[in-house]
Amino acid sequence: MPASSKTTRASRDARPPAAARKERLDTRALEALVGYNTRRAWLVIGALFSERMAAYGLKQVDFSVLALIAHNPGATSRQLCSTLDILPPNLVNLIAAMDSRGWIERRPHPSDGRAIGLHLTAAGEKLVAEAEQVVVQLEHDASARLSARERETLMQLLQKIYL
Repeated sequence: MPASSKTTRASRDARPPAAARKERLDTRALEALVGYNTRRAWLVIGALFSERMAAYGLKQVDFSVLALIAHNPGATSRQLCSTLDILPPNLVNLIAAMDSRGWIERRPHPSDGRAIGLHLTAAGEKLVAEAEQVVVQLEHDASARLSARERETLMQLLQKIYL
């Protein structure tokens, strides 16, 4: 794309409202789709997540796995894959990376001799405690235009789709 055709957010915001309205496309057909609206909301939340979690070196999937282990000590890889819809080979790499960073440790599962339970190390516990606070705040920031009741309703409705 030629540099002259690229616009930055600042230059778009600086345009007069009439010019912006003239360039705005009719998105009603897309806005009537759950997937489109969900994706657009995720783009806002995902950008905030990436920005604020960069300091911790965490991606969303990393945070999700660590949070599940924090709240379910001894969880197995099979349970994590099932809960998060992660393919086992992908989780193996995540767990290995977390282990090498000193965030988790593997211990024999107390009731299944074939399984290994995953536990946070002290460093992992500290990381998750800090990261969870940041994630809760970024979600509140991203959904600031919603009332507490609207936010709760939105989460319940979204969960009806995937639970």
